[in-house]
Amino acid sequence: MSNNKTKRVVVAMSGGVDSSVSAALLVEQGYDVVGMMMRLWSEPGSGPFAAANRCCTPDQMADARRIANQLGIPFYVVDVQDYFRSTIVQYFIDEHAAGRTPNPCIQCNRQIRFTYLLEQAMALDADYLATGHYARILQGESGFELHQGVDPAKDQSYVLHVLTQEKMAHVLFPIGGYTKVTVREMAQRFGLPVASKDDSQDLCFLGDGDYRRFLREYGRSLDTPGPILNQKGETIGQHNGLAFYTIGQRKGLGISAPEPLYVVAKDAARNALIVGTRTELGQQTLTARDVNWLSGAAPETAVSATVKIRYKATPIPATVTPLPNNQADVQFLEPVFGITPGQGAVFYDGTKVLGGGLIADTQPHPNASIPLEVKQP
Repeated sequence: MSNNKTKRVVVAMSGGVDSSVSAALLVEQGYDVVGMMMRLWSEPGSGPFAAANRCCTPDQMADARRIANQLGIPFYVVDVQDYFRSTIVQYFIDEHAAGRTPNPCIQCNRQIRFTYLLEQAMALDADYLATGHYARILQGESGFELHQGVDPAKDQSYVLHVLTQEKMAHVLFPIGGYTKVTVREMAQRFGLPVASKDDSQDLCFLGDGDYRRFLREYGRSLDTPGPILNQKGETIGQHNGLAFYTIGQRKGLGISAPEPLYVVAKDAARNALIVGTRTELGQQTLTARDVNWLSGAAPETAVSATVKIRYKATPIPATVTPLPNNQADVQFLEPVFGITPGQGAVFYDGTKVLGGGLIADTQPHPNASIPLEVKQP
């Protein structure tokens, strides 16, 4: 504990149980702890969703400050509303406009939490930035390694694949080695008033969690109707805006067919929604862009890995081949359903994160035939 006393840690606090227990554990371990909370952008105006940002409401700020006072640590609020809106919210809108389905948490970890906030921590002469993520950073033979959290239901390593060796040297995940049940028990042991508080949700900048409503209000021309095309290029219906559909969607298409049809692709250039059968939905190849290898360097040859294509997806066996320009080719052993451009593709070796990137495009199952031209019936 005496060694820790000389180490300063800035804890990213949210007023929730995970960050509060993280701060309490670090205080218990003897660190010089400073609490810091980011004030993010919320929807303006006087409507029902104004100032309803679910990750930094006045009540949540008050909870975070109350916890900091209880633990006897300094507490600061940093205003990142403008930066958050320009780098995360606008990214969310732009990606949907381009026909992709983004995961803004990945972008936030890349641009905000582990860049901007880490820089703020270092400006306070901190040795580390700690967050309440369910993941683990371990010291390996050749550097730092990012591993899944021990609670498989809460693991957040998927959205942390953007970390680098330099950043992992200054990041702590105090609760990554515990289950959520244990974390709540520790909150009770510490006497924290947030012990039974509900978990936070994804898309923190949406007041009501309805991304379709949000895009209608803030995304220009995203509700432009267009054709729904089958695999022959025939128009079989009309969509209400590409942004409001996702790969693999079956319900809500407003079309009838002899067999179930799913969204298999979105063609933003032609504003066309492509549908097909479940077989035609299957993909065996994807290309990942903006790939980050956590070791600091891409492997020299192809590697066998398991790959997660969505936050809650089960890792799937694949061969990952590094490509130039921070890209990677991912070959699955059999067709995978629901590969969605814009989502993360994260590569694992057991619990260890090898790297990851964003899904750029996919190659259809051999039975699929995505039309090249819009054909009218």
